[in-house]
Amino acid sequence: MIASPCGGWRSPIDARTVAAGSKGYGELRGKDGALLWTESRPEESGRSTLVACVGGAVGELTPHPFNPRSRVHEYGGGSYCIADGGATEKRVYFVNFADQNVYEAALAIGGTQAPRRVTQGDASERFADLAWDGQSLLAVRERHNAGGPEPVNDLVRIDVGHGTVNVLHEGHDFYASPRPSADGRIAFLVWDHPNMPFDGCQLLIAKDGGHRLRNPTVVAGGANESIVQPEWNGERLLFVSDLQGHWNLYAHDESGVYAVLPDAAEYGGPGWLFGSTYYAPVGPNHVVARRVEDGVPSLVLVDLEQGLASPIDDECSSYTDVVRTPDGVAYIAGHADKTRQVVGLGLDKRSRTVVARHDGPAVDSGFIAIPEPLTFPSAAGDAHAFFYPPTNVEHRVPERELPPLLVTTHGGPTSNAWSDLDWRVQYYTSRGWAVVDVNYGGSTGFGRAYRQRLDGTWGKTDVEDSVACVRHLIAQGRVDPARVAIKGGSAGGFTTLAALAFTNVFRAGASHYGVADLKALASDTHKFESRYLDTLLGSPEAIVERSPINHVEGLNCPVIFFQGADDKVVPPNQAESMRDVLAAKGIPVVLLLFEGEGHGFRRAENVRRVIEAEYAFFAKVFGFEPADDLPELPWNNP
Repeated sequence: MIASPCGGWRSPIDARTVAAGSKGYGELRGKDGALLWTESRPEESGRSTLVACVGGAVGELTPHPFNPRSRVHEYGGGSYCIADGGATEKRVYFVNFADQNVYEAALAIGGTQAPRRVTQGDASERFADLAWDGQSLLAVRERHNAGGPEPVNDLVRIDVGHGTVNVLHEGHDFYASPRPSADGRIAFLVWDHPNMPFDGCQLLIAKDGGHRLRNPTVVAGGANESIVQPEWNGERLLFVSDLQGHWNLYAHDESGVYAVLPDAAEYGGPGWLFGSTYYAPVGPNHVVARRVEDGVPSLVLVDLEQGLASPIDDECSSYTDVVRTPDGVAYIAGHADKTRQVVGLGLDKRSRTVVARHDGPAVDSGFIAIPEPLTFPSAAGDAHAFFYPPTNVEHRVPERELPPLLVTTHGGPTSNAWSDLDWRVQYYTSRGWAVVDVNYGGSTGFGRAYRQRLDGTWGKTDVEDSVACVRHLIAQGRVDPARVAIKGGSAGGFTTLAALAFTNVFRAGASHYGVADLKALASDTHKFESRYLDTLLGSPEAIVERSPINHVEGLNCPVIFFQGADDKVVPPNQAESMRDVLAAKGIPVVLLLFEGEGHGFRRAENVRRVIEAEYAFFAKVFGFEPADDLPELPWNNP
């Protein structure tokens, strides 16, 4: 092992490793022994596909160019469901990204029949959160060009034979989670502006009247109670509510609503995507659930009658999309030192089976940085992060040198950082950087009170926590105070730009489709988040006071911007305006605009371009010589 200057270490983790690692699994579902999931494929221009595992055989159900992905709320989710129809007639219905119509495909691996188009709309009529009621599809619909100032959302039934769409319930700004029961009832969620679903929503139950729902009744929820994942378990309706400060399991039956297991831990998460599953019923009186305490997840078996939780598994860094299987459950598992996997867990023998995993490039474990959970003091109280030290089996930090630090700020902002293996982090740590991923106040996984620290303080609390984390690491003698950079995407990009504009801790920044102008965001963004700023900022004055573009006088370090040209959440004019203002001021600045990309980068060639350009940018700013052959950048004021 050689003592080498940080920043230029040679590493086997290159841009192709990062792009390959951007493949992902999502929307895991199970039915009658079959497991299905979506799989993102950056090498196919960012297309997603639907994959099934039936009888041990794994195969694709949606051939190119089909792309199961909904655009409702722009983030989508619930893009497909499995339909019953007898052992020889199982079908899958999915939303195709290009035209947002619903299609039918056979649940058969190796089939040759092309998917059949069911609905006959265009991309202005979108569907999500598909559910099968035995004869037809239930769905959330979002209609653009509906004649009003914004899209119209409602709850609909789709006749899969004729493609007709019938409205079941309307009148609320947003709908989610239509879930049919065996006895003819439908549970669903609604909420209205200015709330986001994780601020407050309502859970309703109605009789299925065929063309309309009858006697819809609110059974739980309100303006200050967030509910996720209603799920029928026989005649009992289960759901997750944060009424008592954490997302806990609740039930509704003939006796009313009651908490199954009051617990200072989270059994749910924020409703950014439709169809997320945090627990799975495994019998009339038991569920397997993901439990998160202080940001650390585990799997538990919950006894619904006794109100007890028994640990099952705590070996993973994340558990998502928990679903039932014939002998237990399956879930998407994250790990700190290996790529995500689809895992089946048998409850009788606690046996684990890897159903699917990406065979990425072979990287020696000596190049993988293992995250260290951090808790540190900040202005609003203790905050949290994951710290990754420089890690390279062939190099070490010289005795008289401290490594540069890259601070990463997650999006949302109502979201969180997990400690899953992230090749973008490992790209840096294997080259001699330290990286810290901050779960600032407002992050999920720590209870509603921690989440609400950001109410009215976005651009302050998140920045204060990021700065406090840096100062904590400097005080411990773990990083170089003269070489600290910050990066973030979307809302994390806003935190990045605010930290650069309002503090002097950071020497460079990278904004990935980040917010620079809050006023422009309020007028340009999509319906789902159009009133999000009301809660996050707290006053009209804050729109001006906390917009980084209005305070470039305090921004005196180089910045690089990465932006999708088709982004509807944070439009490209945000990055372009910021680039123009900084360039006019004489600040070194770079903007890379990616055609065909939306809110996030899905294509392999663009993922590679982003990581290499970002690293080349930081290498120039901090003056080290990278071992890689990196691309030239379109600098303003180099």
